[in-house]
Amino acid sequence: MREEIIVRVGAKILTPFIIMFALYVHFHGDYSPGGGFQAGVILTAAFALLALVYGLAAVQRVLPPWFTRLCAALGVVIYGGVGVVTMLLGHNYLGYDALAQDPKYGQHYGILLVELGVLVTVFGVMASVFYLFAGRGRSES
Repeated sequence: MREEIIVRVGAKILTPFIIMFALYVHFHGDYSPGGGFQAGVILTAAFALLALVYGLAAVQRVLPPWFTRLCAALGVVIYGGVGVVTMLLGHNYLGYDALAQDPKYGQHYGILLVELGVLVTVFGVMASVFYLFAGRGRSES
């Protein structure tokens, strides 16, 4: 691999902004287009950019494949856990009103938590898929 200094520095500079934009899309998803799915894909794109520039092995040292698989499962647990908590509080499954004294805040908290579960799951699945495709023909680490 050739040492392309401009590409490497550009990727290092862009990555934090891509991650920040993913968080913006997640947290602003209540008020405008966006949410957990879009944020998860954008977050994965940040790591895919680093893998394309620095190599798959370098990114897998920072973000190991077992962690991406863990994220895929953890997001489902977060999503389902919000529903179970609302049921334990005496409401319907995903009845967000139970999450706060004021139903308006409960709705807001519930949506953010569910979207967080979606973000974590989508990030985990997309990163795992990227690793599988990018690592074709290589031995698994």
